[in-house]
Amino acid sequence: MGLTLTQKIFSAKVGREVKAGELIEVDVDMVLGNDVTAPVAIKEFEKIGKEVFDKTKIALVPDHFVPNKDIKSAEQVNIVRKFAKKHGIVNFFEVGQMGIEHALLPEKGLVLPGDVVIGADSHTCTYGALTCFSTGIGSTDMAAAMATGKAWFKVPEAIKFVLKGNLQKWVSGKDVILYIIGKIGVDGALYKSMEFTGNIKALSIDDRFTIANMAIEAGAKNGIFDFDEITEAYVKGRAKREYKVFERDENAEYSEVYEINLDEIRPQVAFPHLPENTKNIDEVGKVKIDQVVIGSCTNGRISDMEIAYKILKGKKVHPDVRLLIFPATQEIYLECVKRGYIEEFIKAGAAVSTPTCGPCLGGHMGILAKGERALATTNRNFVGRMGHPESEVYLSSPAVAAASAIAGYIVSPEEVE
Repeated sequence: MGLTLTQKIFSAKVGREVKAGELIEVDVDMVLGNDVTAPVAIKEFEKIGKEVFDKTKIALVPDHFVPNKDIKSAEQVNIVRKFAKKHGIVNFFEVGQMGIEHALLPEKGLVLPGDVVIGADSHTCTYGALTCFSTGIGSTDMAAAMATGKAWFKVPEAIKFVLKGNLQKWVSGKDVILYIIGKIGVDGALYKSMEFTGNIKALSIDDRFTIANMAIEAGAKNGIFDFDEITEAYVKGRAKREYKVFERDENAEYSEVYEINLDEIRPQVAFPHLPENTKNIDEVGKVKIDQVVIGSCTNGRISDMEIAYKILKGKKVHPDVRLLIFPATQEIYLECVKRGYIEEFIKAGAAVSTPTCGPCLGGHMGILAKGERALATTNRNFVGRMGHPESEVYLSSPAVAAASAIAGYIVSPEEVE
């Protein structure tokens, strides 16, 4: 019986063929933590009393509450900063150099095809866009991995998603993954690998990052794409070490196979309070909004900024709406400046921020009051996710978000063209 992509990567690490359900221990290529999760891991690591396994294979990215919003968050980041200095961690990213971790690590060439990457953040699964295995872990597992360079896994079964056709105008990777989660539910891929194949050339690398990022929202262990020339073009020039490309076996076994016709997907909106509560934009109705957020690890990349720019250029944000825009990394922010996006965003009435996870998790930089309603390009719309428990978060693509900021209620981009 053949192996899936994830099983192929694990088999290479272990040195023999692995099977779904088997418990294995493998060497990891990168261990990630942020300002929320790393301090807990550091506390546990210090109990072990060892040096870190490899100074180049640990990434510490304070991104959740930075620039620090209060004394507690400042103390959290200071723990991470001091640890990085003490152990000579090469990949520590201070404010001014940093970005949202799941956009930053691929941009810096720190995660590559064939890698096994673990991070104390559930959206670590983002890197599967680059044909590597990546998944979220707890802080104690991060502590153990920083000491040993190893992690254990139960080898997951896989679901194959065969993509067909092409994306229609105003439809992007965010619509594809919301459509899929709407179809299979938030537990539809529980502890399974979501493998994407077929006409993946219809998707940009940014689309793939967005889709892999939200694999966890379907309960998946990881999301992973085939390697192709688009993947190669992205990692070329970024990779500072060798990487290995894996392909699934033709006779690999999948627990389910879904055919996804991209031609049929319209812009999607996830209603409160789960990402599975998706509706076609034509079924949304008139939902008035108070705030729009464009950014995050899901949709803060340059193509997301570009689509927002195209829609907002020469227009004004509705007077009843607050539009917040967060380029995901300093490099993306700078590129937005060079292209003139930031000027147009500000002219339209948006507030543009340095990279931070802030509003996505209700941390800072855009908290909702009781009864307020936000449309966001982020990945979660749980109760109280962005502020008051009686506020509401709707999820969409940057195109729908930008158009809705102009209209004052949720609309298709076609309505503001």
